[in-house]
Amino acid sequence: MPTESQIPIVSQRLASRFARALALFYGTVFGLMGTHLPFFAVWLRAVGIEASWIGVISAVPAVTRFTTLPFVTGLAERHHALRGAMILTAFATAAGFALVGSQHAAVPVFLIYAATCCLWTPMLPLTDAYALRGVVRHGLNYGRLRLWGSAAFVVGALACGLLVDVIAAQRLIWVIAALAAVGAAASLALRPLDKPAKGSTTVQGGSALLRQGSFLAIIVSAALIQGSHAAYYTFASINWQAHGLDGLTIAGLWVLGVLAEIVVFALSPRFALAPSVLVVIGGLSAVLRWLITAQEPQLALLAVVQLAHGLTYGLTQVGTMGLLIRHVPVHVIARGQGYFAACSGIVSSSASILSGPIYASYGQSVYYVMAAMAASGAILMWLARYQFNDRHPHSAASGG
Repeated sequence: MPTESQIPIVSQRLASRFARALALFYGTVFGLMGTHLPFFAVWLRAVGIEASWIGVISAVPAVTRFTTLPFVTGLAERHHALRGAMILTAFATAAGFALVGSQHAAVPVFLIYAATCCLWTPMLPLTDAYALRGVVRHGLNYGRLRLWGSAAFVVGALACGLLVDVIAAQRLIWVIAALAAVGAAASLALRPLDKPAKGSTTVQGGSALLRQGSFLAIIVSAALIQGSHAAYYTFASINWQAHGLDGLTIAGLWVLGVLAEIVVFALSPRFALAPSVLVVIGGLSAVLRWLITAQEPQLALLAVVQLAHGLTYGLTQVGTMGLLIRHVPVHVIARGQGYFAACSGIVSSSASILSGPIYASYGQSVYYVMAAMAASGAILMWLARYQFNDRHPHSAASGG
């Protein structure tokens, strides 16, 4: 029987093993995103797929966020199988990207990619749920675990940017597939979680949120501002490459945006403005960013514009989360997050699909449409702001 002095040591070792395995998996999840987001569209163009189809294909992940994602995560939670679901989705993702790489025609690429995304997009929320349970179980710090994901995104984007100048663009898909395979291998090292105690109940009433105009204003305004990034996510790398920028420069531009986003997240505890005002600032920043981007600025100005990602994405996200914490009762906060994800998926996928034919016909002028979306979100939040500024976070004891 272990002595009392040995028990904390064993517990600390288990916590360290859990943290190392999870940090590694977070790194592979975001490393995959760091290569996929900037360069998947470049591969699509390189294998001869038209811009309109690129828009449709790029919309698939957003569509799965409000269709199959809630089903997969809910199924995993009901069966207390978060770790098993993470392993399954990781291996399915690796196999799916390998199959995507074997096709060069629009329709089969679309179909295989859609099937892959059905299991790929739930991977991050599954990982976050697993991480939060581990944080409670082992007393870890979530921020330190999640930091490895952001760092890996930067490394993945830069590494793929270097490879763009070394290998043919038609082979970029194999870099993405290889990182997905690394993630599958890393998933096997994840530590099992304790099963929750029996007798827990499910709180009802989350659907009432959809009958609250203030809640709808939050998720719609945020979705419009975040959805205004659709053309950027889909066509920025293609356009930059067409203007003669090399792969490393393209990756560097993406990294600038992510670094600015990380800085905003790190400084967010010091923000004194109301969350609704933060969302408005994020939306207005997006309007200015997309208006400048539509002018096809020179590289020096483009780099400065990329730093605005910290405001257009990061500040909007911080403000939105602050509003949800204050406005949504604790016992339905998870459902509120789900509705927000679904709304964002609908707006983002619609914007991505529409951006394809607009970009094909008008090029960079597609960003004027994105600016209009961001302006709509900022205006909606500004008009609704008085409903939020005097609200305080719901306490766990209050139940709402």
